[in-house]
Amino acid sequence: MKQQRKLWGQVTNFDIRLLRVFRAVVECGGFSAAEVELNISRSAISISMADLEERVGLRLCQRGRAGFSLTDEGELVYQASQQLMTSLENFRTQVNAIHAELKGELIIGITNNLVTMKHMKVTNALHTLKKLGPEIEVQIRMNPPNEIERSVLDGGLHVGVVPDLRKLPGLEYFQLYDEESHLYCNSDHPLFGMNDLDITDKMIHKADAVSPAYAQLAETKVHYQDLNTTAIGNDREGVAFLIHTGSYIGYLPTHYAKQWLASGEIRALRPDTFNYSTNYHAVTRKGARPNLILETFLKELLKAPDEKLSTNE
Repeated sequence: MKQQRKLWGQVTNFDIRLLRVFRAVVECGGFSAAEVELNISRSAISISMADLEERVGLRLCQRGRAGFSLTDEGELVYQASQQLMTSLENFRTQVNAIHAELKGELIIGITNNLVTMKHMKVTNALHTLKKLGPEIEVQIRMNPPNEIERSVLDGGLHVGVVPDLRKLPGLEYFQLYDEESHLYCNSDHPLFGMNDLDITDKMIHKADAVSPAYAQLAETKVHYQDLNTTAIGNDREGVAFLIHTGSYIGYLPTHYAKQWLASGEIRALRPDTFNYSTNYHAVTRKGARPNLILETFLKELLKAPDEKLSTNE
């Protein structure tokens, strides 16, 4: 008769560290991708996974030529680890609230290319937060808006910064930015040297254009429907790359395009006509437990724009 393995005893700090490695491997989809996330070697990850499997007495994943996949037991341990980490964070949050000390972590999800915004609310809020709580661990994750919203809902992020595409019932939305975008071309493009008065709608609609692959508001999509889209950019940097080829025109946020506009590498095409605005919000999960770090960050983040401006204006 097969002897039953003794149940896992006390959960130690070492076990928690192993579980964090395990969760990173699962969420990154394998050992190689987790190297960047964890900033440790693949061999160190492999050792940690072997140690964890030994500790729990279970085979947690399959790894080899066929790729990485969780076993059924591994899936259950992963779900249990999520509950454990949530409980640990809730405990830390509650203790922080009792002592009114800013200790713990703040995990933020941000849509790409907002750092060049003139009024750097996120940067300024983090600057103040660091002064108030030097021991706070801040993590910033750059993800598409839908991933940020999903992670805020499931507790993977404390707060996100996303464009106003739709309002999900489980999230709280806080107004942050109005971001203006113009239509640009590179200095090698045929339209670059022409006067705006001579550039017709037909010329613009005939030119090869790059459009974004990410979600857009219906009002924003109107500005793309008449363009001759022959290229797609998955993010703003991808759109910028294609504009810089001199073969395409495309929309970019004015704050992001400013550096190339100043150097004469690009120009806006009839900016009074070809422009649109995107509204950005901070999002948090409704009904989330009180979190002093998050509350302090939001207080700073939502200050009026003229209360704190970037030193790089």
